[in-house]
Amino acid sequence: MNQLKKSLAYTLKNGMQQNQAQLLIIQLLQIPNVPFAHKLFNLLPKKPVFLYNKLIQAHYSINQFQQCLALYSQMCLDDCSPNEHSFIFLFPVCASLPSLLHGQILHTHLLKSGFGHDCYAVTALLDMYAKLRMLPLAEKVFDEMLVRNVPTWNALISGYSRCGNMKEALELFKSMPEKNVVSWTSMISGYAQNGQFSRALDMFLRMEKEKGVKPNRVTIASVLPACANLGALGVGQRIETYARENGLFEDLYVSNSILEMYARCGKIEVAKQVFDEIGNRRNLCSWNSMIMACTHGGMVAKGRELFESMAKKYHINPKLEHYGCMVDLLGRAGALQEAYDLIKGMPMKPDAVVWGALLGACSFHNNVEIAEKAALHLFQLEPWNAGNYVILSNIYASAGYWDGVAKLRKLMKGGQITKAAGYSFIEEGDGMHKFLVEDRLHPRYDEIYEILDQISTVMQFDDKLIDCKFRLDDLFLMEQI
Repeated sequence: MNQLKKSLAYTLKNGMQQNQAQLLIIQLLQIPNVPFAHKLFNLLPKKPVFLYNKLIQAHYSINQFQQCLALYSQMCLDDCSPNEHSFIFLFPVCASLPSLLHGQILHTHLLKSGFGHDCYAVTALLDMYAKLRMLPLAEKVFDEMLVRNVPTWNALISGYSRCGNMKEALELFKSMPEKNVVSWTSMISGYAQNGQFSRALDMFLRMEKEKGVKPNRVTIASVLPACANLGALGVGQRIETYARENGLFEDLYVSNSILEMYARCGKIEVAKQVFDEIGNRRNLCSWNSMIMACTHGGMVAKGRELFESMAKKYHINPKLEHYGCMVDLLGRAGALQEAYDLIKGMPMKPDAVVWGALLGACSFHNNVEIAEKAALHLFQLEPWNAGNYVILSNIYASAGYWDGVAKLRKLMKGGQITKAAGYSFIEEGDGMHKFLVEDRLHPRYDEIYEILDQISTVMQFDDKLIDCKFRLDDLFLMEQI
């Protein structure tokens, strides 16, 4: 940097040549020193389009999105025509702001500039509309493209996933002429982010069988939460081994996903080892997962220590999710009043997850008073969620408050609130199997029910043996008397 400053001082003193100045600006952007580069750029009498593009790209990389648009306006005022690369850099700016208006203006400029058939520029346009959740506009751009590359298809798949339309995403994925790791990862992350964890894991297992496609850090960070939520520890451990062998553990998103998996699966000691291994790279997500691990392991003192050390020792202010984990930890341990007091003292407004954790704990410990307080907030935050009504109803029933049960049933009926059927997952080999009550959709349900009938017969026989044993014992005692 000092050498560059000397070169700049010499250039300014002896007269600045255009080529010298351009070279200095590029070197400054590589350091990077964007403000200094921009100042030098402003001194240029003639500003070429490639330097405008370089500066737009540099400001975008440091999240200065308004500055990017200001540079484009300056470019237009200077009568400097944008090229296709200008739009490739500017459409992501509009998506990040987010600003549909600026995006549509740039869309018009793209067509007027004659780059409406450039595959890369139009793909950037499609991706912008998809990220702004303007799927009809994204679909229109896609349909009108004469040439599409793999990123074009990926952009629309990601847009469908982002909007929760996984059915359309899957149809598009199936019709792709060629797929890459981004295509597979978009589907995996889409399923995981929309709570379809079994399908996310199934998609990953299918991807593993594809030749020439290797999971990357985003793939791993997307599939591990699915393993965590399904309790698929065997598959998760195999993915961890792959991540470590391929140098992906050093990525914080990957290491945090591994930590979260062990925390959710109740492997507390392993989670602690991963937490320590992350070391100085820890972020808020790392702390959240470790507190969650303490929750699953019932380690109240350790969890409280971690929570308090965040602000006192590491100067990290706990966020909403950390408070949610602490409420869950205290609630499971039966410290319901402490959990409630923690919620009331939160510096931010508690959400449904926080109150839901408290209500669940009240159900386990049969605390009607605090359950009613938690449920009142939940009914306001998510009146459509039947689960909250059912949990409170069960708490009332356990306490013998039948009037409360009747009142809740009336509320649910009046609000047309229905409870979805519960289901379970079983990990078998490398796959996951989903079961509902009286489920007959599984391809091998005949064999399953046959085994269940056998188990039921054995259990009934054992019950009869136990009952017979008790009767014989009673007769023997009576004879002795």
